[in-house]
Amino acid sequence: MSKKIIQVNMNRVEGDLEIKLEVEDHVVKDAWCIGSMYRGYEKILEGRDPNDALVITPRICGICSTTHLYASAMALESAHCAPVAPNGTRIRNLCLAAESVQSDIRHTFLMFLPDFCDPIYRARPLYAEIVADFAPTFKGRIAKEVVHYSKKILGVIIAFGGQWPHSSYMMPGGVTVPLIRSKLLECNHLIEDFIGWYERSILGCSLDEWLSLKTANAFDEWLESSAAHSGSAVGLFARFGRSLRLNSLGQGAEGLLSYGGFPDPQDDFPSGRLDPAGYYCGETRQIEPFSHEKITEDVSHSWFREYEGGRHPWESHAEAEPSTNPRKYTYAKATRYDGDVVQLGPIADLIVARDPLITSLFEREGASTWLRQFCRFHRPVKHLRLMKRTLSELIQHLGEPTYATFQPRTDGEGVGMINAARGSLGHWVKIKEGKIANYQIITPTTWNASPRDSAERRGHWESSLIGVEIKNLEHPIELSHIVRSHDACLVCTVHFADTHRTYTYGL
Repeated sequence: MSKKIIQVNMNRVEGDLEIKLEVEDHVVKDAWCIGSMYRGYEKILEGRDPNDALVITPRICGICSTTHLYASAMALESAHCAPVAPNGTRIRNLCLAAESVQSDIRHTFLMFLPDFCDPIYRARPLYAEIVADFAPTFKGRIAKEVVHYSKKILGVIIAFGGQWPHSSYMMPGGVTVPLIRSKLLECNHLIEDFIGWYERSILGCSLDEWLSLKTANAFDEWLESSAAHSGSAVGLFARFGRSLRLNSLGQGAEGLLSYGGFPDPQDDFPSGRLDPAGYYCGETRQIEPFSHEKITEDVSHSWFREYEGGRHPWESHAEAEPSTNPRKYTYAKATRYDGDVVQLGPIADLIVARDPLITSLFEREGASTWLRQFCRFHRPVKHLRLMKRTLSELIQHLGEPTYATFQPRTDGEGVGMINAARGSLGHWVKIKEGKIANYQIITPTTWNASPRDSAERRGHWESSLIGVEIKNLEHPIELSHIVRSHDACLVCTVHFADTHRTYTYGL
């Protein structure tokens, strides 16, 4: 038997991450996710005025800055027990949906699908069509269109925030901009233009027809029913992805967690969600109520100052402490829900929301690499519909305020939880004597790329790689599909090594 230690160097992902694998006879036997960069945003926030978080946290990510701003505003509202103007919630939801749509299409066509154009697949049916539509860098027809239309949909955020990314138009109580009819009409034009393109180029059908597909069998029949369907972007992805057996790769953790998306504007203290929160338990196959109090962070394998067991984020910390202890191997924490290893992302969000098509596909095929990416074709349809409905509501309530006044508290603790494009995002804050005493942020990639915990249970990504067969150790394209399907907010830097040679692999 031949054993190797492999580390894969990847681009087309966000941030810094190494994945180390133990491979035996081309099959992955063990895996470690290594977060190699410490940024320390939580430490930057300590001792500051709470409202500083509204300016600092959107700069955590250049892709999901609206989501971080939203989570931060909600955390402060929770700490202050502040009401939110319904129109403030509507504008926030409109902008959040626009950011999610642009993220889904940019990730799908500029990050994930270029792997389908790898020369290793040149002999496969559909390869010529795949290259024509998806070839990097911005050479494929759809890839070029995505650059144009994803930029235009961000105009919805710019209409209210003035810029994207890193805007700061949200604050506790709502948003800082008034409603102007001309801006709403401008947003409506942008959304309608985007919908027309999405129907023509991505779906090959109308949004109504797509949403009429409720089961896996109905989708299969739709796919083969016309050349417009099978030759659309989603049709090419579905057929080529299945030919690569991506529907049997990358299942990982069975538990699915979602904090819920889009607060309900009808709730002055928006705890209700338009898309519900919940936990899908892999053992019972039931969706259970969600409570943030069941979330813990374990640092037993992390380069942080040690504490016993797992702590809730309000009691956790981000005190970096580099160590030569071989048991510690990452700057990521082992985040767990009620003690369970879970996965976050579009599958979790749509399953917990009881989306009929995704639920049917999940029940047939599991939480695979194929389904994870398929969700990013499906979810924009739902979000575009939400954007149209939200615009209509804003026009109906045009004369109402976008901000509710309140009396800030000098002491309190709060939590802001929202669904980002990559999965659920949480901000936890403690305020003492008018200053931030503790601020903790758990991103979806923190969950998915988490290390082992004190019980030595692997994180989701680590477990999703176990058992994967790598046909060519010098070109492990299978790993690229799995890791990129999670829209990783980290860069995975990897080398391939045995006792005689070192390989470097990058796509």
